[in-house]
Amino acid sequence: MTAVDVQATWWWPYLMIFVAGWLATDIWRWIGVLAAGRLHEESELLTWVRAVATALIASIIARLILFPDGPLGQTPLFLRVSAAVIGFACFKLSRNNLLLGVGAAEAVLIGGWLVLM
Repeated sequence: MTAVDVQATWWWPYLMIFVAGWLATDIWRWIGVLAAGRLHEESELLTWVRAVATALIASIIARLILFPDGPLGQTPLFLRVSAAVIGFACFKLSRNNLLLGVGAAEAVLIGGWLVLM
């Protein structure tokens, strides 16, 4: 393989990743669009899907709080739990304002980390 061949085909793996990634996810989006019109919002199937999605998000949050990796793992557990509790309290007290809840949790986590440093 010559230098010209390598320069001419450098983009091929990126194109394949893009196309394969698009095909793997986009087909499910289209199936969802087609099926959404036929499903009732209170059906057992959608109730189950919402329950599974909620459980997945809850497990990810619990893992981030209890067993974090990287720099977050260097913060004490009480600080991570406090940030989550205060963030959730601010979220509820502000009538479900997500930005305020996340901002409060971040402020507690970063502020506590700076104090403990």
